[in-house]
Amino acid sequence: MPASSYRRLPLVPLTTGACLILLAGCGSSQDSASGTDAGQGPAAASVVPVVASTNVYGDIAKRIGGGKVQVTSIISDPDQDPHSYEANTQNQLALSKAKVVIENGGGYDDFVDRMLKSGGSSAEVVSAVKVSGKTAPAGGELNEHVWYDFPTVARLADRVAAALTEADPADAATFTRNAKSFEAKLKPLEQKEARIKADHGGERVAITEPVPLYMIEAAGLENATPEEFSEAIEEGGDVSARTLQETLSLFTGKKVKALVYNEQTSGPQTEKAEQAARAAKIPVVPVTETLPHGKDYLTWMTDDVDALASALAK
Repeated sequence: MPASSYRRLPLVPLTTGACLILLAGCGSSQDSASGTDAGQGPAAASVVPVVASTNVYGDIAKRIGGGKVQVTSIISDPDQDPHSYEANTQNQLALSKAKVVIENGGGYDDFVDRMLKSGGSSAEVVSAVKVSGKTAPAGGELNEHVWYDFPTVARLADRVAAALTEADPADAATFTRNAKSFEAKLKPLEQKEARIKADHGGERVAITEPVPLYMIEAAGLENATPEEFSEAIEEGGDVSARTLQETLSLFTGKKVKALVYNEQTSGPQTEKAEQAARAAKIPVVPVTETLPHGKDYLTWMTDDVDALASALAK
């Protein structure tokens, strides 16, 4: 796949008039929206309409809202790269009805903010990056993939519960209880990371992109990948021959214990890295940016942490 296939693509602007004309023929069912994952069945006056930028946050919203919310996830296809998603009028319709919007933030899903602004939405917007409090390091770039940071996800659960409570005060106790239950289920994931740190702390791994870095850091592992490589891959840019060779030498020289590979942004350079790792019999741990088919957030993250632990134990 050429590098351009995973570059961020510009959002096609929608004028207010164009949106109204196109939306008139869209019908009322969110199931019909391309690239969406409708939540709790037909909308009713007693449920809170929620829109999430990806099904990662959609699943979290469903866990906290339960039967009191109807959730639409704009991106739910595991083969879709969120960085290059092009929003459409059906997404705009869902956002126009939302009382609560959950986005990643940090430049990851800017299409949400653009549509909210163009549509004049009054929805309560919850940004996972803002909740995290994370900022870019001096001279560096922010790693916006905060759903791999479990303490952040716990705080996000509380913030989502608060937003839902504002929209539906009568069900505040339900939202708070569900958030606390979800947070309790995150604790075993942190414990798994702590076990990896105890067993393998300081060991070196390689990545193709910064997507799993929060998990890697929490597990006490060292990212040995040249920064120029992972940043270029994330931005869809070209990797210099020198940087590519430096990266491949991590595998040919057996300098890392595993390669953590983002399956959703594959290209010639990342494929070479994967091939080099497999040729050197270095385990490859695939990760994604949206929920795989048939998994919820907790099972997905559990599988990823377990796969990392298994790879390091080989």
